[in-house]
Amino acid sequence: MPPLLETERLILRPMTLEDARDVFLYASDPEVTRHVMWETHRSPEDSRRFLQQVVEGYTRGELLWGVVLREERRLVGSCGYGGSWVREHRRAEIGYVLSRDCWGKGYMTEAVLEMIRYGFEHMGLNRVIARCFAENRASERVMQKAGMTFEGTQREHVFVKGAYRDLKLYSMLRGEFSF
Repeated sequence: MPPLLETERLILRPMTLEDARDVFLYASDPEVTRHVMWETHRSPEDSRRFLQQVVEGYTRGELLWGVVLREERRLVGSCGYGGSWVREHRRAEIGYVLSRDCWGKGYMTEAVLEMIRYGFEHMGLNRVIARCFAENRASERVMQKAGMTFEGTQREHVFVKGAYRDLKLYSMLRGEFSF
């Protein structure tokens, strides 16, 4: 299980099957899912299936946190290191998604900085990357505000939702992070 992490305004905690209602609230919003690789959740059952996969992933050491607003105790998104942790090379990729009503408030930058810190301090990472669809300016701003460096655009890197998509790639090295 991923450990509980806390920031000034957020609690990053393991997700459970009981989070299905909150996950469905953001994962069923087409504006939110327009910028992710996965499909919009069409029913609460889609969110339950997703959470079942998350819980099973914990047994394999996967690190995905639910993003909870500290004051409201409401789960509003998720963030984590997906299946791209390459231990041999001490690198991993972070990903994140956030409910639309929380956009533009700095929550995800706060979560990303905590994930980067955790990766360098506890996972032994030397390199953390993040990618977003080229048109997703909000996600790109999160990476920039977190202090990540733009490395380039991966042209037509993925085929998602019926089209080839460009991805912008950002990174941070261990020596660039202020502990």
